[in-house]
Amino acid sequence: MVAPDAAAGPPRFTLYSRSYCHLCEDMLAALQAMAPAGAPFDVDVVDIDSDAGPSLLARFDELVPVLFGDDPHGAALCHYVLDEAAVAGWLARRAP
Repeated sequence: MVAPDAAAGPPRFTLYSRSYCHLCEDMLAALQAMAPAGAPFDVDVVDIDSDAGPSLLARFDELVPVLFGDDPHGAALCHYVLDEAAVAGWLARRAP
């Protein structure tokens, strides 16, 4: 697996969630709290119940929230609750 290019900008995450999910809100808040001061993460929040298509619902229905790094088609970093060690490890591998 090739590490994402750190020169490509700030860390980018994709969080698959749903609008009525308190675990999703908790994971987003915990992820944002991990960002160093002055260096926020880019987080794309994707509501699996939206018009994104039935494939997202089928894939993530009972797993949300699910967090991915730069590649939302790669392996998930965590689901249900933020795995700070997994995120920190991903960030360390991404660093130059």
